[in-house]
Amino acid sequence: MRAVAKPMRNTIAVMNTKGGVGKSTVVLALAETLSAFHGKNVLIIDSDSQASASSMLMTTDSLFKLQQEGLTIVDYLVKIVLHDEKTDWPKFVVRDLSDVDDARSVYLIPSDMELTLLEREVSKGGHHRRLRSTIKGLLYAVRPVFDVVLIDCPPGLSVLTECWLREADFLLSPTKPDYVSVCGLEVFRRFKSLNPEMGFAENIGVLISMKDKLSASDEEYHRWLKENGDNRCFEQAVPRSNALQDAARFSKQQRSYAAKYPGEAGLAIKSLAKEVLERLQTADTVGAGAALGKSVAAQ
Repeated sequence: MRAVAKPMRNTIAVMNTKGGVGKSTVVLALAETLSAFHGKNVLIIDSDSQASASSMLMTTDSLFKLQQEGLTIVDYLVKIVLHDEKTDWPKFVVRDLSDVDDARSVYLIPSDMELTLLEREVSKGGHHRRLRSTIKGLLYAVRPVFDVVLIDCPPGLSVLTECWLREADFLLSPTKPDYVSVCGLEVFRRFKSLNPEMGFAENIGVLISMKDKLSASDEEYHRWLKENGDNRCFEQAVPRSNALQDAARFSKQQRSYAAKYPGEAGLAIKSLAKEVLERLQTADTVGAGAALGKSVAAQ
């Protein structure tokens, strides 16, 4: 029996149960860096009702127009999950985004505040299985089309977020180096242990975000997190930086990568992007080897 090639595992749910950890900013910066410096086609799926990632990639008017025309992740899920209608996912993908002139391969499925209403209807109608099946189908479809897929999940374990966590290939957890944010990681561990037969994203790594390099407390938490091998902490931390805060504001004027991510901020994000790609490649190689081993054993 010959082994069948599968698309590279490349879908990453980005999430922490604690908010305010710089999650959407990390998603944006990673996507633009992977595009500008590695030539990767990157899809961002904005699954946060605040639509932060969406608003970072286009003007408010452009986002509002897409929401009015029913071209968001909410509309895609409503059609399939609630109305049982067939619809093609590519029509919901927006291209020609980003205000970085050399990051031309960033794509987006935008969000809308009505996402919370969708989840309410899913729960009320008992459509959980259909929702998860739809999410599974979407990720299966986008894997071979894009090099990397980043799913911007909201804080908290909602019905939809659970679907992403169970169907995505990997979980990347940004966390501030403080007690409250770190507690969010323990929620994942407990949640993952529940119903293990339902599957769960593989931990690609914990990312220390918004780190103050002059803070002894931040350094202590960072060291403590790295000591736990299960966290698989990224070597590169994302610094607390005014530049990264400014990068979250979409500019109508195109700018260079260096102008948007100057100095320390740009170096940190470029180092992180390289590390993410290395971990994806390693995981894919290991996974392919395991699959081949099973295939050979079955012959």
